[in-house]
Amino acid sequence: MVKIQEIPLNQIRRPLPRQTDRQKVEALMESIAQEGLREPIDVLEVEGQYYGFSGCHRYEAHQRLGKETIKCRVRHAPRSVLQKHLA
Repeated sequence: MVKIQEIPLNQIRRPLPRQTDRQKVEALMESIAQEGLREPIDVLEVEGQYYGFSGCHRYEAHQRLGKETIKCRVRHAPRSVLQKHLA
């Protein structure tokens, strides 16, 4: 079951480093400031911890805007699924 919820940015672990496009982040910052986030980022919830592997531009835009939370599509998963994402 997938649910949408606001999660504090500081509770989302991002274990895989990603390069972001500065212009794309700036365009998202403008859009988010005016309209809010249209498409939630996807996170895995494993044993009470949140892990983000996608949505890196939206995540960075929220950080740079000084937002404390971000709208997430949360999917519960066992540790074995997390290991596959990290492999």
